[in-house]
Amino acid sequence: MSAQRADWQKFWEQQLDEIEAAGARRRLNQFAREKKSTGQMKNADRCLINFGSNDYLNLASHPAIIETIQNGVSEFGWGSGASPLVTGRSAAHARLEESLAEFERTEAALLFSTGYSANVAAVVTLMERGDGIFSDQLNHASLIDGCRLSRAEICRYRHVDTADLAEQLASHRSRFKRAIVLTDSLFSMDGDLAPLREICDLADRFDCLVVVDEAHATGVYGDRGEGWCHEIGCSDRVLVRTGTLSKSLGGLGGFLVGPRALIDLAVHRGRGYMFSTSMPIAMALAAHTALDLLREMKSERVALRHTGRDLREQLRGEGWNVGGIDSPIIPVYIGDPKRTVDYSTQLLAKGCFVPAIRPPTVPHGQSLLRISLSTAHRRDHIEQLLKSFDEIRQQNFLSLEESRSSHERFA
Repeated sequence: MSAQRADWQKFWEQQLDEIEAAGARRRLNQFAREKKSTGQMKNADRCLINFGSNDYLNLASHPAIIETIQNGVSEFGWGSGASPLVTGRSAAHARLEESLAEFERTEAALLFSTGYSANVAAVVTLMERGDGIFSDQLNHASLIDGCRLSRAEICRYRHVDTADLAEQLASHRSRFKRAIVLTDSLFSMDGDLAPLREICDLADRFDCLVVVDEAHATGVYGDRGEGWCHEIGCSDRVLVRTGTLSKSLGGLGGFLVGPRALIDLAVHRGRGYMFSTSMPIAMALAAHTALDLLREMKSERVALRHTGRDLREQLRGEGWNVGGIDSPIIPVYIGDPKRTVDYSTQLLAKGCFVPAIRPPTVPHGQSLLRISLSTAHRRDHIEQLLKSFDEIRQQNFLSLEESRSSHERFA
């Protein structure tokens, strides 16, 4: 090994040692989902109940979607072969964009290969140097990266704290010609919802555009599953929204919806759109089928949210430090990252996969176990999860008390 290579090797190993010492080391694993349901999967030939998926409505396993993909591949093949501005945009992609615009009740939509690319493109299209972004401090990493790439000035306000947002706007809004308030609607780790009515009121008062990422809310909220903006009657006040096809819609890809002029501008400024290969035609067809199904799944949405409220109350009643509100995302705050991994490992041994979430995904001191519910979860799945948490609680009572006080210090 050359001296230069040895130096690099030593540097990499030191970085990994530091990550290990902080309890944040990630190790790749392998899981095999069951075709029939997102609620179960296999790991090393062990059958597990899957509480780590964002497939909230179990559509990834829906027979109609699987049939659509199979027929699409038979007719069109798999990869699209190019970016949308070359030859990667087909009639199926165009129809899906039209359907997404109709679904979201807006003028136009633009498809992306991932929700990450859609979020980055949305912010970069809207903002540039000299503009101001008022961003919730727990926004998704893709929104944060979009802010950085836009070169606009970023003012972070405390999570879902409209009083702090109002102070920031009063102090800084006048310095910018243009400004946006940027937020997730349903936050992916803490499972709570943005106070969009109050945010829109502040945006009106301080002349800002509100931009909302509906990735985790699409399918779960709204009469037809359109998202949190529609559920609380703010869709006409939030002109720019992003979403994903990879969670409740059970597929892959992202989208941006808004006025036609914005969408046309995103074609020119969204580098993730211009320089990424389009999703396969079969995927676009499957997303179209998923949208049709989603519109008719009101009873499934109601049942999912009821399960979430019930499970949250039961865990809290057993002494766990549980966050979130009316959502299928239930964070159980542990605090210490090593202990969080340990509890996740104990749950795995009991047949329940609940991922350990640690920095940098969440702030330091707020490591958590993230329970993600799906309509695929049966009553016996929930009972096994509760039993497993109860056994861990009895074995680690003092540690739980420490985690509660730790989270309260950082909250």
